[in-house]
Amino acid sequence: MLFSDPWLLAVDKPAGLLSQPGLGPEQADAVVGRLVGHWGPLQLVHRLDRDTSGLLLLARDAASHRTLSLAFAERRVEKSYLADVLGTPGAAGRIERPLRRASRQPPRYRVDPSGRPSRTDWRLLEAHDGWSRVELRPFTGRSHQLRVHLAWLGHPLLGDPLYGNARSRGLASRLRLHATRLAFDHPSRGSRIALSSQAPWLCADQP
Repeated sequence: MLFSDPWLLAVDKPAGLLSQPGLGPEQADAVVGRLVGHWGPLQLVHRLDRDTSGLLLLARDAASHRTLSLAFAERRVEKSYLADVLGTPGAAGRIERPLRRASRQPPRYRVDPSGRPSRTDWRLLEAHDGWSRVELRPFTGRSHQLRVHLAWLGHPLLGDPLYGNARSRGLASRLRLHATRLAFDHPSRGSRIALSSQAPWLCADQP
């Protein structure tokens, strides 16, 4: 638990765990189910992919959920991710490519002119031999947006089982994508809340 008060919770979701239950018993285990027994009714304000780790925000009442959901929809929430990618994409840049669903089972998305407008800003943090560490700031919040955009750029995320290639998958045993920062106005008090989380692989010996 990273933050809690009568209106909201913020947790550090591990990779491999769903944000909310999916279809079938094999997809029943999720963040919400693990928390409701102790915290009572909860509603997700946003979601992270199963393979993505990091900050996840949940509302404890309907009014807070409406307020926070509107803040996300109106792009008043600051979001940052840490990612390790194949190669070196350059010092900084912006990807503005529309996305649409490519398949449902498994869920996959692709860059497509007929898709929904999507924007990702990125900044190089470290360059290593064959891979780089970048900060990603999604302006929109489409499903799989960061993973698809970086793969389209030619720098797939390390360990990505869906959008990576043999080289990027061979450099990491899990998807190297972590939601590191959220900043938003408190739904009741109005004060600015800034939360941060460190990527779990930063102390590892491998890239």
